[in-house]
Amino acid sequence: MSVSQDKSQGRKRILTPLVQESTPAIIARKLHDAIASGNFPPGSQLTESGLAADLGVSRGPLREAMQRLTAEGLLVSHRNRGLFVVSMEEDDIRDMYVARTAIERAAIEQVIVGGDQAALDDLNAAVSRMRGFIDDPNSAEMAEADMEFHQILVEHAHSQRLSRLHETILVETRMCLRAMRGTYSSGKERIDEHQALVDAIASGDATAADTLMIEHMKDGLHRLVGADESSGAVSTA
Repeated sequence: MSVSQDKSQGRKRILTPLVQESTPAIIARKLHDAIASGNFPPGSQLTESGLAADLGVSRGPLREAMQRLTAEGLLVSHRNRGLFVVSMEEDDIRDMYVARTAIERAAIEQVIVGGDQAALDDLNAAVSRMRGFIDDPNSAEMAEADMEFHQILVEHAHSQRLSRLHETILVETRMCLRAMRGTYSSGKERIDEHQALVDAIASGDATAADTLMIEHMKDGLHRLVGADESSGAVSTA
């Protein structure tokens, strides 16, 4: 029976069509993961020959994948030198926090408007995972749980555009969170900041939640670049 016949008989679609990723998309995702995990640190050079050998692919799809990451800003091309992972200099970090703050403030608004209990459940579960590392606030595990919280927040905004913008920032966030290790003296303080955000969202207090997110981002920026550099970098407008 054809699809059109199914539709004419009013059959409800149960399964969604399979979406097969292209080879460049798969390669790009692997490179995303490698950069995010620190296997390719900021400023490191990526060579076509080495990556093609590691991945077992030809240079055509590899070049396309690398072009995608260059367009996203994760790779930068230096004339006569090649492609490098972007270096997270102070200007890059400030700019990343401007974008990240805008996205996550918008996500909070959408989550509150949506009133989805599943969002609150998932965010509370993310905070609970952070509590598992309360005695080691600067561990890689705590940093990953922290980032997962923010990923869940944006996912529950149910906005394809916000999620797409946030995807690249997630990689940069992981790079920054690794740099922030050693800056937290208290696991409870780090966890309480996130729990306060969840509580404000749960109460439907958009103003309080927005203010908390702004302060949370200012704190993160301060831990990376210092008080003088972070002042005024994240707008409260």
